[in-house]
Amino acid sequence: MKPFEAVGRRAVMVLTPGDNIAVAVRDIAAGETVELDGRPVRVDAVVPTGHKIAAKPIARGERVVKYGAPIGRATADIAPGESVHLHNLASDYLPTYTLDEGHEFLSKESHG
Repeated sequence: MKPFEAVGRRAVMVLTPGDNIAVAVRDIAAGETVELDGRPVRVDAVVPTGHKIAAKPIARGERVVKYGAPIGRATADIAPGESVHLHNLASDYLPTYTLDEGHEFLSKESHG
């Protein structure tokens, strides 16, 4: 079986109940209408396979949830069918070089 063959003709899949995004299981053309929660939703921009679209309205500042886990916060209001990516999503994950307050990197010189 090919990947995503079981989803039939669907264009998107909500991975876990409670997610507010859906994942494209195939490339979606700009202007195409997809089905979300049994209702037709127009997708304005090209959405490549594996990318996210809003499954329901997501308010600015609201957590974006995928696979039941928050992956970031909306930086703008996002309408159903709109692409969810770097232009409207800020990650809640901290870069690995971030230190807790009161800690600092030690330079080679400070090691003696």
